[in-house]
Amino acid sequence: MQYKTSYISPLGKITLISDGIYLTHLFIKGQKHRIDVSCISKKDDLPIFKETKDWLDQYFQKQNPIIQVNLKAEGTPFQKQVWEELQQIPYGKITTYKEIAMRIAKKNGRKSMSCQAVGHAIGLNPISILIPCHRVLGTNHTLTGYNGGIKKKEQLLKIEGINLDK
Repeated sequence: MQYKTSYISPLGKITLISDGIYLTHLFIKGQKHRIDVSCISKKDDLPIFKETKDWLDQYFQKQNPIIQVNLKAEGTPFQKQVWEELQQIPYGKITTYKEIAMRIAKKNGRKSMSCQAVGHAIGLNPISILIPCHRVLGTNHTLTGYNGGIKKKEQLLKIEGINLDK
């Protein structure tokens, strides 16, 4: 069974989805890749939703949240590997698609890895913000691709104190 609730953020409405124990999806209104929530039961009082909302409150107050939210992102083994890499990017720091591709290639004993494949997996991240795909930039730290839109990516980076205007 899946459950949903909403959270109003500075970026707009955020939908949270859970299996009752884990947070399985978090997406911002207008995000390209999301699931149909029309048949999912609304249940605002789940502990996982309270924990996630507390985390989001801290995050949007420009704090580095320390609350541990139980996440369960479903995807292919490669996607999960990419999403695990995203979770290693510290608050207020950025990396590039190429750097992630190089780390994954090294972990898998390969010489190289496709940046495009990494970018595609990042774009399918089901738990935005908590799995921080917004911290990944293009070469030369250019703002590229974000499922919620470049403006929202820029807003998230600014919340974390990252200023790309140099």
